[in-house]
Amino acid sequence: MAESILIVDDEGTLRESLGRLVAREGYSVTTAGTGEEAVALMDGRFFDLVITDIFMPGIDGIEVLKNCRARNPDQLVIIMTAFASIETAVEALRAGAFDYIMKPIIHEEIKQLIRTALRQRSLQTENTMLKKQIEREYDFSHIIGESARIKGVLSEVAKTADAKSNILLTGETGTGKELIARAIHYNSYRKEKPFVPINCSAIPDNLLESELFGHVKGAFTGAAGPKKGLFEEADGGTVFLDEIGEMSTTLQTKLLRVIEDRQVRPVGGTQSTQVDIRFISATNKDLVRATANGTFREDLFYRINTINLALPPLRERQEDIPILAGYFLRRLAAELGKPVARISDDAMSIFVGYPWPGNIRELKNIIERAVLITDSDAILPVHLPAGLLSVPSVLGPGVLKGLSIEDYTKAVILRYQDSLGEQKIADMLGITRKALWEKRKRWGLAKG
Repeated sequence: MAESILIVDDEGTLRESLGRLVAREGYSVTTAGTGEEAVALMDGRFFDLVITDIFMPGIDGIEVLKNCRARNPDQLVIIMTAFASIETAVEALRAGAFDYIMKPIIHEEIKQLIRTALRQRSLQTENTMLKKQIEREYDFSHIIGESARIKGVLSEVAKTADAKSNILLTGETGTGKELIARAIHYNSYRKEKPFVPINCSAIPDNLLESELFGHVKGAFTGAAGPKKGLFEEADGGTVFLDEIGEMSTTLQTKLLRVIEDRQVRPVGGTQSTQVDIRFISATNKDLVRATANGTFREDLFYRINTINLALPPLRERQEDIPILAGYFLRRLAAELGKPVARISDDAMSIFVGYPWPGNIRELKNIIERAVLITDSDAILPVHLPAGLLSVPSVLGPGVLKGLSIEDYTKAVILRYQDSLGEQKIADMLGITRKALWEKRKRWGLAKG
């Protein structure tokens, strides 16, 4: 359907010629000779764009503009004026006009202005739809689970979403900490402002400070120009500091200052900028132990830990495994275009009995792999990785279900270190190669 444009001008010749010009561009055109007529037309229908003269008897262009904006704050309005008055233009822009154009109208100029205005409207509509989609995706009701453990977490999340207090999310890798952080943000009064996720372990320490705080020109070699940091970008919104336990003590000190003073100073700068940020941090480390051994600042720990939410591992919410598995199957089968409709009883029994060291993330990855390789309408045991099938026999019958995650992880490493590469073992466990190396070092396990 062609975009609709209302042209309002008391000069009949100009009104009709402009109408013909706009119609030739493929738009649906309606014209009005007075402000009163324009207001009456807007009572019965919506226009994608209104182009109105500013000086008219009775209801003038400014009043037409105000009437449009009262009905729809996003209404696009272009003002036409025959007087080169900056005061008139400023008044129109302050009242909410998209732009103004001087008479006599230059055809190419008005056509370009119309295209620009309607392109902005399209982007606004797309942005609004995207925001609504994101809000629906991160609505609390879309966080999957019926177990008492996860319901308890969601109850706490709902109570804290609109608070200003900082939150610390704790739990093993893959338990959904970022999902919960996003749900908190998009269900809070900050949802119209940015959600900025920062993985403190993924950015080298020498670059992280510049990423967070920004820098001024010449602050260091390669700083060819000024750069705004992520903290400033997040002003009014939420910063999610994932793997905060990996942050160096030097940066911890600077982060503490931001949390306390709500001010950010770029690297190499002398001026600070005020920011309004809510911090949600996440870690799979024991920060209490880290504060005791001096690798994490105690005062920072108390600042980020105003509210603590502990996310349970998947093995402690077994009743949620079939629900999550079914959800991922439906979603991934649709995304990948595969007619896979069910998980066999045998495969589901393996899922329920497996301790899921990589938690929800590992479950999703395994189902995605199974959907990709199956040629039937069901996921069967044969479609599952060897790790799910062979580890129980290595550990002995009946042991797997009650096994601690640490003992299970050790068993997997010992079982596969001579036959599989490090990346495959890490993928099987749902952890990074760095985490695998740290576990081997801590347990004294030789590399294969």
